[in-house]
Amino acid sequence: MKHIILNIFALIGIATGTARAQEDGSPLPFGITLGGKPAAHKKGEPFAKIADAVAADATIEIATKAELIIINVSKAKVDGTPDSAAAPAIILLQGTTKGALDKTMDKKKLAAGNYYLSVVADGKTASIQFTVK
Repeated sequence: MKHIILNIFALIGIATGTARAQEDGSPLPFGITLGGKPAAHKKGEPFAKIADAVAADATIEIATKAELIIINVSKAKVDGTPDSAAAPAIILLQGTTKGALDKTMDKKKLAAGNYYLSVVADGKTASIQFTVK
């Protein structure tokens, strides 16, 4: 049952993120810093990116206030496409704008590789690509 609820949160976040990015052309309605590195968006690209790889316990800072911030971390394949076989990790921030990649609901550490981060806060979604070293 817990996995079903986690997957529902993940799907809502991913779907919302994709819809928002398509609506306004910008996946960053608010700033995101991962491991002290700000996410940057280049025009014409579907996702913002973190330039350098981050640690599996990297801090996450969200530049918006919300009672609840839902963060979905989805594994990506080497070619950058989403890995639909991997279950997304979920991080919930309540009453704060700071968290860490190792604070997932399932308490599992992220393995090295490519990921998508989808952050839902205040009715908006920001999506970024990043790599865990």
